[in-house]
Amino acid sequence: MNILTPKKGSIVTISAFMSKGDMIGLKQALIDGLNQGLTINEIKEILVQLYAYVGFPRSLNGLSAFKALLEERQKEGITDTVGSTSAPLPTNLSALELGTKIQTKVVGKPVTGGIMDFSPTIDQFLKAHLFGDIFGRDILSYEDREIATLAALSTLQGAVSQIKSHVQIAQNVGVSPTQLDGIGNILKSKIGENEFERFNRAVKVQ
Repeated sequence: MNILTPKKGSIVTISAFMSKGDMIGLKQALIDGLNQGLTINEIKEILVQLYAYVGFPRSLNGLSAFKALLEERQKEGITDTVGSTSAPLPTNLSALELGTKIQTKVVGKPVTGGIMDFSPTIDQFLKAHLFGDIFGRDILSYEDREIATLAALSTLQGAVSQIKSHVQIAQNVGVSPTQLDGIGNILKSKIGENEFERFNRAVKVQ
């Protein structure tokens, strides 16, 4: 079975604690993530991506906490793996073209109508920036990015509709029902009952 590995489980805790602004929980989640094999650059990528979902303040605070933790570990003689950097984005496509292609792939169909027609500006930002500039970077897989997104959104009140959409996207990019159960179990046992209930409600309506 395609289970949620401890490494992917660390993506859940890092994302959720960062989104909640729980710096104590985040520090331990970061330590666990490094110990489970996440590289420095993978963790940075998680913390950067989530600004698109929970805002710059949470992302900047998370990055500051991670920077401080790495400095602390270096003083203790701990050497963490930096990991690979992102390959350059394609030069033959604009960010909007690349993002539209990626969005269509992960959603499973072109995204049009509704809010996108009501606000062409948000449609362009989602396609060009979120899916082009961010999802176009290859440090994290689409699967890992969706696991991070689901965990972060589960900490937000009123985001069940978005969680529902991302549950479907996560399944489209390879997140299995067993892994979704694993995300829920981590939210319940390590993050909080409210976060678990938001996530569970979204999963049940699939």
